[in-house]
Amino acid sequence: MTVFECKVCGHLEFDKLPDICLVCRSPASAFKENAGAINQPADATELNDSEKKHVPVIVINKQCGLLPGSGCTDVHVKVGETPHVMTKKHYIRYIDLYLDHVFLSRTWLSPEKCHAAAGWHLNADSGLITAVENCNVHGNWISEASI
Repeated sequence: MTVFECKVCGHLEFDKLPDICLVCRSPASAFKENAGAINQPADATELNDSEKKHVPVIVINKQCGLLPGSGCTDVHVKVGETPHVMTKKHYIRYIDLYLDHVFLSRTWLSPEKCHAAAGWHLNADSGLITAVENCNVHGNWISEASI
């Protein structure tokens, strides 16, 4: 997978450049290919302490709690199997959500006032969910799950 990073806001696009950044509206020329834009665990089956605090955990519920009977799928993302801290000096800036590698939404998180987690109600019943979180100290981390 090819990763393109917006040099203005940090938004990531996969495999092809967009016409404009869907987060900050910068032109395609603001994007640069960046193979190192996303941190990966050394061994996905044996996470170290830092990885346990950064790899997003995706929880999918096909029975939407907010819009029952609507075909809605709940997607919840928490940062880390060990919850990530949210202090003024070390926090999660945002969580981006993608469906089949197409950007859907960014949720901004405030240090001290928010937990390192977010939820979405999708109008989708299948596909590959990708969550990318951005830690202000340790950069981007990714996780994927199928609906």
